[in-house]
Amino acid sequence: PGDRVSTLFEQGRIAGSPANKTETKSVGGTTNGALRQYGAYDEEDLVAMPATLDFQQASTLSCAAVTAWNALYGLAGNMVKAGDTVLTQGTGGVSMFALQFAKTAGARVIATTGSESKAEVIRSLGADHIINYKTESDWGAVAARLSPDCLGVNHIVEVGGPQSMAQSFKAIRVNGCISIVGFLGGTPTKQQPTFLECLSHECVVRGVYVGSRMLFEDMNRAIDANGIKPIIDGRIFTLEEAKEAYQYM
Repeated sequence: PGDRVSTLFEQGRIAGSPANKTETKSVGGTTNGALRQYGAYDEEDLVAMPATLDFQQASTLSCAAVTAWNALYGLAGNMVKAGDTVLTQGTGGVSMFALQFAKTAGARVIATTGSESKAEVIRSLGADHIINYKTESDWGAVAARLSPDCLGVNHIVEVGGPQSMAQSFKAIRVNGCISIVGFLGGTPTKQQPTFLECLSHECVVRGVYVGSRMLFEDMNRAIDANGIKPIIDGRIFTLEEAKEAYQYM
């Protein structure tokens, strides 16, 4: 029947970072997407699926999971390790994977959400602390106080962008790392942090755009070794129901 494979989101990115963005093509962006029944790919742009996942579960890995893994393991010398504290935001795909990856690394996880029902899901995945950002507007400072010795968190998987960066700076510790992976909070406002915040907080701020095949393969080995299962909504759509699936999201 052939190999069970996933598509590499950044086609041509085998290891490390490309010298420039024109060296890779993103599936569904600068090249044809994967919302189809058949596709032809270079063998280097396909990755063997984790043996412990089925096709529906593995379909979630190419973008959200690799992005989360890159945020925690993509910067040499600043990878998550046992005893670290990781701050995740919300319950989107990247955040949920980051929570699971951080817990299997032995890290503490502080998670934010604006929903009590979603808080239960986060709690079931092992989050050590949950902050409701709707009732705690200064949630970054709260996260810092929840960290060991109130020194701040080691890693932040930043998905909110300009709307939440000010709080992330309040939460981060000296030499900590903020990985910016999205801007779900919307477009920039007039009141947002400047580059000076990186200096005054003595932290690393990096942009993360998915990741390489090597990171993907490392992640898949960790998924198999730790029995990690993607969190999937109970409703499954067929290919013919793609429009309805987008509307559902």
